[in-house]
This record gives sequence, C-alpha cells and structure tokens, in this order.
Amino acid sequence: MGRVIWIVLDSVGMGEAPDAADFDDVGCNTIGHIMERFPDLEIPNLRSIGYGNIDGMVGVKPVEKPIGAYGRLRELSAGKDTTIGHWEMVGIHTPERFPTYPDGFPKEIIDEFIEKSGVPGILYNGVASGTTIINELGDEMKATRKPIVYTSADSVFQIACDESVYSPEELYEMCRVARSILTGKHNVARVIARPYVWDGEKYVRTSNRRDFSRKPDEPNLLTIIRDRGKAVYAVGKIEDIFAGSGITEAVHTRDNEDGMDKTIEALDKVKDGLIFTNLVEFDSTWGHRRDVEGYARGLERFDKRLGELMEKMGTYKGEHSSDIIVITADHGCDPTFKGTDHTREYVPFLLYAPWIVPCNLHTGSSFADSGATVMSLLTIGEKLPIGESRWIEIHPASIANNH
Repeated sequence: MGRVIWIVLDSVGMGEAPDAADFDDVGCNTIGHIMERFPDLEIPNLRSIGYGNIDGMVGVKPVEKPIGAYGRLRELSAGKDTTIGHWEMVGIHTPERFPTYPDGFPKEIIDEFIEKSGVPGILYNGVASGTTIINELGDEMKATRKPIVYTSADSVFQIACDESVYSPEELYEMCRVARSILTGKHNVARVIARPYVWDGEKYVRTSNRRDFSRKPDEPNLLTIIRDRGKAVYAVGKIEDIFAGSGITEAVHTRDNEDGMDKTIEALDKVKDGLIFTNLVEFDSTWGHRRDVEGYARGLERFDKRLGELMEKMGTYKGEHSSDIIVITADHGCDPTFKGTDHTREYVPFLLYAPWIVPCNLHTGSSFADSGATVMSLLTIGEKLPIGESRWIEIHPASIANNH
C-alpha cells in the first residue's frame, strides 16, 4: 500500500527538444533562461533531489550526492500544449496536432454558438492575449452583453465574460455549448471559460477559470488505476484536462499555493493510489505573461512547499508501502522567448522517496515514462501503449534481484 504524489510544474521546461525547429522554438530554455536572470535562485529541495544533475540542465548547480532519481523526458506527440503533454504522460500518443485557428473560428462555428447559447453575438474572434483583450473590450462587453471569443497558438476556444454580466455558471454553460459544437475536424483540445472582474483600475481574471477538454482515449493510466480500486485524486485543473476520465475525486485550486495546500492535505485523505497535481501559475500567470521575476519567485515558493511535502511523506516500511514524489512538466513556456506561446522543450523527471536508489535516469523517449513508472510504483502489472517504466532502476529490491 502506498501513494504516488505526481506534481506537474505546468510549463517548466528545461531546454529545446531535438525537434524544436519544427515548432519555431530553437533557442528556448525555460529554466535555463530564468537562471540566467536569477543565478542565485534558491531551490535547495529540487537541487537535493537532483534537478541540477539532469543531463542537459543549464544554470542550476548540481549537488555532489543527489537523494533522488533524476532525468529528462522528450515529448513523442505532435504538440506543445497542456492537453497533449498530460495525455502523453498517461500513455496516450497524439501523432497529429489538434486544430488551431490563427485567423479565428469559421463563421459557421460562431453562428451556431450564438444560436445555441442564446447570447446576443460575440466580440472579437481571433488570436489574442487574454489579459489584453479583456481590457480592450471589457467596457463594450459590459454594454452589449456579448462574450469575448478568442484563441491562441494552442488548440483552444476561449470565452471571456465579466462576472457582473454573466455568472461563472452561466459562462460554463456557454462553454458546454461550444464543446458540443466543436467536434470532428474542429475538435479543439480545450474550451476555456475566462471569467474576469473590474478591480477599480482594470479588468482582471478571477480564479473561476474552467477547462472543458476533449475526451481522452480510454483505457489510460488514470482509468486503469481507478479500475484497480485505487484513488485518483486530482488537484488543480487535472480533472478538466482529462474531462473527468479516471478521476475518483477532484478539487480545484486558486493558485500554486492553494495547489500545494490541497496536495499536502490530500495525504490525510488518500491512503492508496495517486495524488495528481497541476500547478498552473507557472504557465498562466508568469510564462504567458513573460514575467521572468514572477516565474523565478514562484519556483522558490514551490521549492519551500516541496520541503513541507517531503517532510510529511510516509516512511519506508516495506516493499510497496512508501509514498513517493514524482515531479515533471507538460511543455515549456520560456518567459524570455519571442511571442507569448508555449515552447517545445525537454521536461524534468524527478523521483524522491526515503528508500529510493539515487541515480541518473538520463533521457527518456516519451513523457509516458513518468506514467509507466507511476503504474509500477502502484504495483499495477500492466503496460501502457507508450512509455517505459524506470522502476527497476530506482527500487532497491529490483536492483538486488538483478545482481
């Protein structure tokens, strides 16, 4: 009996992937460029596990004797967004990119959305920065009651509304309508509710964001864990990313701090299974907004909370009775890079438990290596369609049996 605490540092990539040129991302390096600006960044807990010892890591000082296992993973699927990244982690390969709309959505999609949602029309319909577009059109939205519809370089249909005009629940219903329309060749990865309010000086987003994702393939790692009678406790936007697939219980969060609070609290609730956490502020608040200092300070705050989590973990009492922390990312979002989009990068792969055999895991060929390893850690004897478990390299009994 044991638990895996799987934490996704949303967008914290670690250097351009070999195919970065295919995504116009040559030269990106999320953590490397942050460390260039803030070389004295204090992340002692990440470093102690082996963060700075990962092959290809730039800027983070290695430690002499890491206490965890450390490596990096390369994405196999054709994308660099949240959905594709997370889906690959649980064993879903996406060989073709989800549809994107650099020129806005087709007229027939918008017309059907207006008709079925009952709104008096929409504003915009193009690629935009969310924080910019709500301030450009916020007054008009309030006057006309027309939702703001926009997209990005990702496969997303985003709807922004002032909470004083439409309640979050009313906005969510609009998103459900859009989700039902966006099928077939227009089956976008996510429909995103973007509620906002006036703070006295400008329009600002609230924490009532919701993602309405396309359904993932099943079975996947989460449904397999659930069907084995174990918990899949989702923290943050995990439930939305997987459209509820395989989730046994979920809690949404306001920000990274709340996400870590909920993750630590989950240790008192989940006795056997997976605690799966996404910390989205790295991406949404600092990465896309190109806030390098905010990103750096967010990493320091996460590192402190990681220390709390490491202290609260269960201790090793037998072959399958210990908690283990797995840390990775879903893509990059280099805040020093051109534009405001995600970046095609390697992601870190860190594992820590008091019993773990520290080692260099080098480079895995798929994000699904993390999911395959989670499956082994939960003693589920199945194999995902993609991904290789690294269990045998980190578990003392496995190593002893192979010597």
